[in-house]
Amino acid sequence: MEDTANGRGVEDSAIGRQLRARRTAAGRTVASVAADAGLSVPYIANLENGRGNPTTAALRRLAEALDLRLVVTLAPEDDGAAAPAEIPGSLVRLGRTRRFRQTVTAMAAALDRDADELAAQLVAALAAFGQTMGRELAEADWWRLLDALLLIAAHPSAPAPEQRSETRDSPR
Repeated sequence: MEDTANGRGVEDSAIGRQLRARRTAAGRTVASVAADAGLSVPYIANLENGRGNPTTAALRRLAEALDLRLVVTLAPEDDGAAAPAEIPGSLVRLGRTRRFRQTVTAMAAALDRDADELAAQLVAALAAFGQTMGRELAEADWWRLLDALLLIAAHPSAPAPEQRSETRDSPR
């Protein structure tokens, strides 16, 4: 877990970012997850911040507290996979709101998806988008993005004109 050769924390804090994203998407506090997992608040906070060296038992307890399944994958170091984006504080706060849960529930219904899984994916995607923007977004910015995504999910647009002509011209 911890690479002592170069001093990196828990897998460059990827596990911590994933824990925070899942916890945030579930609208949970560190304290509530700590209570359910039987772990201390500082322990979980440290993991989320890329510090510490969790045991698989602790990770399993955290996964269960978040209604997840722990999966351990060994892969070559040069697999090219990008680390998950850091979850900004403004997005963490947003994920705790009732409005966020209502928005995700509406989107999940429109897309015929599981709300909890969609929430986790949205938080990760929004964090990545914020990182791409190169600045921390405010809560109002997150809401504008979520409102646009809800609109797209609930009211998909018609196919583009070139897609419609391809459909008409294709043999049946």
